[in-house]
This record gives sequence, structure tokens and C-alpha cells, in this order.
Amino acid sequence: MGIARASIDKALVTWIVILGCLLGGLWGFATIGRLEDPAFTIKQAVVVTAYPGASAEQVAREVSEPLESAVQQMAEIDYVTSSNRPGLSRVDVHIQDTYDGEELPQIWDELRNRISDAARGLPQGVAPPLVNDGFGDVYGIFYAVTMPGFTDAEVHEVADFLRRELLAVNGVADVAVAGLPEEAIFVEPDMPILTNLGLSPAAIIQAISESNDVVAAGEVTREGTNIRIEAPEGSDSVGEIAGLTIGVGGEVIELSDVARVYRARVEDPGQIIRFDGTEAFTLGVAGLSDLNIVDIGHRVDDRLAALQPEIPVGVDLHPIYQQHLVVEEASNAFLVNLAMSVGIVAVVLLVFMGWRSAVVVGATLLLTVVGTIFFMAIFGIEMERISLGALIIAMGMLVDNAIVVAEGMQMQMLRGRTSRDAAEDVASRTQIPLLGATVIGIMAFAGIGLSPDATGEFLFSLFAVIGISLLLSWGLAITATPLLAHYVFKRGAAGEGEQYGGPIFRAYAATLGLALKLRWLVLAALVGVTAACYVGFGRVEQQFFPDSNTPIFYVHYRLPQGADIRQTSADMERVEAWLEDRNEVVSVATFVGGGATRFMLTYPPEESLPTYGHLIIRTESLEDIPPLKRELEVFGRSELVAGEFRTERLAFGPGGGAPVAVRFSGSDPDVLRALAEEAEARLGAASDRLQDLRTDWRERELVLKPVYAAERAQTAGIARQDVGQALQTATEGAQAGVYREEDRLIPIVVRTGGTEDDTQLIDQPVYSDAAGRFIPLEEVIDGFGFEVHDTLLRRRDRLPTITVQAGVVDGENVSDVFNEVRSAVEAMDLPEGYAMEWGGEYESSSQAQEKLGSQLPLSLLVMVLISILLFGKLRQPLIIWLLVPMSVNGVAIALLGSGLPFSFTALLGLLSLSGMLIKNGIVLVEEIDLTRAAGVPFRQAIVEASTSRLRPVVLAAATTILGMIPLLWDAFFASMAATIMGGLAFATILTLIAAPVLYYSFFPRARKADKAGDPVELRDAPQEPAAAA
Repeated sequence: MGIARASIDKALVTWIVILGCLLGGLWGFATIGRLEDPAFTIKQAVVVTAYPGASAEQVAREVSEPLESAVQQMAEIDYVTSSNRPGLSRVDVHIQDTYDGEELPQIWDELRNRISDAARGLPQGVAPPLVNDGFGDVYGIFYAVTMPGFTDAEVHEVADFLRRELLAVNGVADVAVAGLPEEAIFVEPDMPILTNLGLSPAAIIQAISESNDVVAAGEVTREGTNIRIEAPEGSDSVGEIAGLTIGVGGEVIELSDVARVYRARVEDPGQIIRFDGTEAFTLGVAGLSDLNIVDIGHRVDDRLAALQPEIPVGVDLHPIYQQHLVVEEASNAFLVNLAMSVGIVAVVLLVFMGWRSAVVVGATLLLTVVGTIFFMAIFGIEMERISLGALIIAMGMLVDNAIVVAEGMQMQMLRGRTSRDAAEDVASRTQIPLLGATVIGIMAFAGIGLSPDATGEFLFSLFAVIGISLLLSWGLAITATPLLAHYVFKRGAAGEGEQYGGPIFRAYAATLGLALKLRWLVLAALVGVTAACYVGFGRVEQQFFPDSNTPIFYVHYRLPQGADIRQTSADMERVEAWLEDRNEVVSVATFVGGGATRFMLTYPPEESLPTYGHLIIRTESLEDIPPLKRELEVFGRSELVAGEFRTERLAFGPGGGAPVAVRFSGSDPDVLRALAEEAEARLGAASDRLQDLRTDWRERELVLKPVYAAERAQTAGIARQDVGQALQTATEGAQAGVYREEDRLIPIVVRTGGTEDDTQLIDQPVYSDAAGRFIPLEEVIDGFGFEVHDTLLRRRDRLPTITVQAGVVDGENVSDVFNEVRSAVEAMDLPEGYAMEWGGEYESSSQAQEKLGSQLPLSLLVMVLISILLFGKLRQPLIIWLLVPMSVNGVAIALLGSGLPFSFTALLGLLSLSGMLIKNGIVLVEEIDLTRAAGVPFRQAIVEASTSRLRPVVLAAATTILGMIPLLWDAFFASMAATIMGGLAFATILTLIAAPVLYYSFFPRARKADKAGDPVELRDAPQEPAAAA
């Protein structure tokens, strides 16, 4: 007894399965995790090391090089980059994609150990390296907090309060605060008084430092108990610092007698943040990775609402990004699209197959969808953009399985057979071909889902959901569908369904008969159309990942190296003022000196630089972005001519960096800069479709350097370090200690001049310990000289590496532009020992395709082997696989006609299309073989078997094509939907015309044995009824 008959005879078991799918789906829907995008691990850590006073070259040589050398000894490393600035090293450690997130903690532990070992050999004066392995953490609930009119201390107090309260919310993993006002206690000595007293700034610094150091005071024993002694705490107010006593010449004076002590903001903070032009700080909330971000977000909202009475009036929280609302809206919208697709399928089936078939197939499809959600919840697969999209991608194959069985049973029952006999006969003929075709459809996505890189991790849920849903659809098609058909279909109710002798079937049979006669003409036409479509496909715009449907875009602005953060902020204020008058702008978040906290997984925070300005602009709708973006670029490039101004759309998926980028590596920075300048010139000359040409080393910077008069300085007892310390205290100041205010540490800075004017530096005095007096600086130096230095040096795998980057004009094909300029750069003559390699989107897409290619051969091998094993012959699988290259025809026509790009999601659609085409081909060819085996003449068998497939193929295609309509308005899946709709329309012709013609051509002996040229009469009731889709 077969499975299908058993599902009817043992109906209770089948009903339990059906009920399990329904209830399990409801449970899964209520408990499944929800995300905006699938989680993928950012396999990157950042090591930051301060080296005060060192040049960029010294930082690279003395700090970054030893750290990079230690890190590169790890077997897990993919590549290492570093950014070297005066006084600061940043080393970025990238781990190979083959390591998953569960292995990273152990890798980070090893990284810390190696960095700790290497730190012991760093020069004196280098701060301990800080390892940040949370670089990829996402703070998706992201607020700007404005507090106009409040003091800086009150701002810090409110920030601490909010962070403390939100950390207590169930499910919150971390709360990141950025952009708080930076304060310092400034001590500004009166230099004439210090000169008269012979008191050096170094003595003041030492006194302040000693008064605020935390020191151990020992312990005493009393009655057998050890009691720890706490030393008196340091200064706890500005007044106490001002009252600090200093011994001078046998006398004791207070610091306030010789210096002005006050508390104020620092002039050049690390970062400045504004929201809609008002000073702000940001609050980012990260949820625990294994919990539902929608529930966490609502709990955060509820907590903030409950805290309103405790938050001072005038404190406003402005959402910059609310991941939980985005996820909720996206999930609901996608579920509506999914419901619409299922509804469309049911309506199409109702119109073309009658209400009985519509009920059976529609119910099976619904069971498959809810059952898939049930297994997703069991296996921990979250409901996000990719996993939900996988259900739509698989829709055609899901429907096809149910249509196969329902169509076959309906046709046989209309001829008087019992439901049990019909179910057993249909299942015995189709279950193995359907299973093989289903596995082939799953394997079509294995290369992507199992790709060992970020793209594979990002799209794994696609492969998993397609595998679950297709296998489930096959299981339900041979169990639930026969049972439902048993209850719904009527036996021998003639007229309920159209027989194969109807006018549509006869017209198709006549057309196919003519095609078989003119097979060479048909095949030539197919080859010609395919060649033309491949040429046309080359004109389709290529895109890695499509732009996001979130109405947000960015501004990136960079002033020349050395510019002050206040100038960058002033330029950003001009952009904010321009945006303020635009009605389509909802909000503008401004970040100066660095990027925002990572609020989306695909958002890469920019490196902190005072020359960098960044805007996050939210508009009313997606349609507002293109015109606003163009006008803003015109304004920025015409008004802010001192810097580089560019805009960027928010994109789905792992980013590819600059659209066009080329790296040059070698030992000499001067040679690298020359190569970069030549590459820029060549790129600019090769195409006028490039814009924003730049390098990541930025400009060289003027450096003011005192000319040390060694003999005179040594005679006066002045060392080089004394000159450096005097210049530091005369300009930005020297940190003497910290002022403790609860859990805040505020630096105490001693500065003697407070001047930034280089013409006044020569007048600064230098204290000589040997002479016990101040000596004019001009007596120990021979003036100042200006030099041009590299102040931003980047390295890759321990070699200095400069990257030339360029954008592409909006609307232009990145791939076309790259191919246009590629040869010009590759024609450069590189000196010996220097290398060039492409980066940007080309590198990202090439690596993704390479990883996909490494998995694809195995997937293809499995698919080919299954198709061979199904038939036990070679010609039938060859016929089916010859159809696959032709599937591109409809794709090219659809994408060119719609103007949509061929993105990564379109590639997914193409794979799905190939799976559906192979599946239809397998069952059609199997049906022809079975009809021939029943003794039907060769040509007649081809026509009859193909005719029996007409309605299932057309219905499956129609339901899938129409079911894709809701996705045409989804930014992420639009190109995929167009790919499947256009490709499947053409694939239907391939299945119904090309496959039979190829079959007819591949069997010359059978063709000769047949009565060639005789008219084909279509029998209303074939001896072996067709039941394949």
C-alpha cells in the first residue's frame, strides 16, 4: 500500500499531521524571533593604542608594526589593516569567513593574549592597547536626546540615569551613549608670577597629580581583625583644586595665587552631535541576540514612557532609528504580501480548475506555509526579510507539488476511479520524480546558503527555509492533498473538469505537432532568441545588493587633513540650514568627528577624524530621496568647496565599500602617493561617469617644527623633552590628573599660554632645572620651520597601502563603468616591489561569487546525478539541462523592460527559476517515457504527455507569476520578482514547446520507426492518464 492510499485509509494519522502543522504554525508565529535582516557576524576586532607625541610614521613603525606582526601569526586571520595618525594607532583585525560566530570568543581571547605579549615590547610612553571585539554590535533602538538650556553636569546626569534604567529592561544587552559634552578643569598659571617665583609648570603638574592619585594606606590589626586604611580622597571640587598648596622657596602658596582654575568645555571635543540643529547626545540600545527584538523594543518604549515623570522637563528623546518598529512593520507588510500571494494562487486555481481543486491546493499551500513557520521556530530560524522572502521564492515549486497530485486525482476521478485508486496511481507515478525535482530545487540554493562568507551567512536562512518548505510541500502533497481530495473531489462527475479533448488542449496539440514537424526551425529560433537575450542581458545594470526601502540616506563630508573639528561642524551647520527649509525632510542627525553608533548591521561606522562630518537624513518617503539627494549634492559641491561632499543611499546586505576602488601597496609612501595620483588621473580621463575621486591617505599636513639649538640648549640645561613639554603646555595643555565627580573622571589640564597662534610660541619661556630659572624659548631654538608630513598612513598586511576610491554617477551601471576604466589603471607601470589590486564593489562581488563558485560544483554535481538516477539514462537529463541556459531569455526581457538591476536577489530568483524549470522538465520527460512505455506511438506519446502537462504547467506558472505581483513594490525583492515573472513566462514556453521538440530530436530511431508526418489525433482519455505537473 502506497503512502497516498495510506493517508486516506489511516485518515486519523493524516489529520494529526494537518492539525500539527496548523497548531505548530500558530505557536511558531507567536514565539519565533523577529529581526529586520538576518544576523551575520562581523568578524572584525579593533585594537587602539595611544602613543602621545609620536608622528604618524613613528606610530606605524614602533606600534602598529609589532602589533600587526603578532596578530598575523594567528591562523584564523584573513587580513590586517591599520590606520596610523600622530599619537594614535588603530589596527583592524579581520577573521576568515570560514569561522562562525560561536568560534569568535575563543579567537578574541587568543588575540588579546597576543596583543598583551606584544605590548611588553612597545616603546616607553605607549599606552596599553585596547582591544574592542564588540565592533559589530548593533544598537538598533537609537535615540538622539536634546537638552537645551541644561548644564553639562545635568546632561551627564540624565544620560547616566537613562542608561542605568534601560539596562534594567528585560532583554537589553547594552546601552551605548555617545556625544556627551566633554569638560576639563583648566589650570592657567600666570607666567610672569611663575617667573618671579621660579616655579615651573612641571612643579604645578606634579603637585596636582600627587594630590589626586589614589594610593594605598595599608591596614592595621585590631582584636584579630584586619582593618584597611583608606587614604584621604583627592580634590572633590574646583575650589579644592584652586586651594591646593605648593611649596616655593620655603614658603607655601595656594594654586589660586599663581593660576586661574576653572571648569569649562574643551575647545576641540572628540565628537559633536546635533539633532535638527540642536546639540544632542545619542542613546543606542542593543538587544540580546536570541530574543525577539520587537518585544524588547516595546519594553524599552514602555520603560521610557514610565520614566517620563522622572525626566526633567525640556529633555526630549528623538528616534533616529527604531529597529523594532521597522521589523514589525516589515514583517506585517511581508505577511500581507504572503497572504495576498496565497490568495492570488487560490483565485487562479478557482478560475481555471474549479472550487474543489482550489480548496485542495490552497489548503495544502496554507499548511505548507504554516508548517514551515513551525519548523523555523523549532530550528531557531528568525522571521526576517530573507527567510520570509524564501517562502515567496519557493511559492512556484510549493504550488506545483500540490497541483501535480490534485490534477492527476481529479482527472482520474472524473473518469470514474475511486479516490484511493486515483491517489495510489498518481502518487506511484509522480512521487519519486517530484522528490528528485524537489531536491534539485533545494540544491540550486545550496551554493549560496552554504557559502563560507558573510553573504552565505546572511542568506543561510534562504537555503534553510527553501529546504524546509519544499520538503514539507512534497510530504504534504502525497499525504494531505490525497486526503483532502478524497473528501472534496467527486467521482465521475463529468463536466466538473475539462478533458484533454477540449479546444485549448487541441489547439496546443496542433501547435506542438507543427513544432515537431518544423523542429529545426524551432531550435534555430530558440538559439537565435537565446543569443540575442544574452547580448541584451549584458546591458542590464548589475547591482550587489539593492538600496534599502527605509527612507534614509547619508551625507559624508571630509575637509583636508589637519582641519579643525569646529570648522567641520560649521560647514555641517550650513548643510543643516539648507535642509531645514525642505518640507520632505523629517529629521537630520549630525555627527562631526566620527560616525554614529552602529544602529544597523549593514551600517559601518566611520573612523573618528576631526575632518569628518556625517548626516543621517530621514525623508517622508523613498520617492523624496532621489531629487533631494541630487539637489543636496549640487549645493554641497558648490558651497562647501574646501572639502569632499558626497551622498550615499542606505543599502541592504553586506556592503561593498566604494563602487570603484584600487589599492597600491609598497614600502615608500612617496612612491605610493605618486601611483595614487597617476591612478586618479587615469580614472578621471577614462570615464566621465566617475565622481568623488579621492584617496584614503588624505592630504599631507603642515607640521610646525622647532629647530633645536643643541649647544645653547645644553649649556642652559634644556633638553629636547623640556622644549616639547613647554610647547605642549603653551598650546593644548598637559594633563596633570583627573577630577572625580561620582563615576566621571574629568581631566585636569595645565596650560600656560592657551594660544593656537604659532607667532606667539617663540615668546614662551622654558624652565631649566639645572639653572633653576626660566629661559626664553628663542635662546634654545633657531626658530620654527614648516614641514609637510603624512599624518594618516594606512597599511594592509604590514605594508603601506593607499586606496584610490571613486563613486559612480547616479543611474549609471557600476559594472559598465568599472569595465570602462579597468584597463587604464591596469596599464600602469608599477615599480619593482609594488602591487596593485582592485577593491570596492568589484572585490566584494568577486569574493562572493568565488565563495559561491566553490560550493556550486558540488551542488551542480548532486543535481545532475539526481536527474540521471531518476531516468537511469543520459539523453533525458541532457534534454532537461539544455533548457536551463534558455531561462535567461525571459529574465533579460523582464529586467530590461522594467529597468530594474540584476542584483543578488535577482540571482536568487534566477536560481529559483532554474529549479522550477528543471522540475517541470523532469516530470514532463518522465510522463513522455511512461506514455511511450504504454505502447503509444512515439510522436503521439510526446503530444499526449505534453498536453497532459499543459494545465498544471500553465497554472503553476500563472499562480507564481501573479503571486509575485505584491513584491514588485518591495525594494529588496523587486528585481527578484521581475526575474521570476519574466523568466517563468518564457520557461513555460520552454517546457511546453522546447522540451518536447528536443525530446523528439534526441531519439532519431524512434522518430524513424514512427509514422512521421501523420496528423496527431488527441485522445480524450489516454490509457495511462497523465498526473504530472
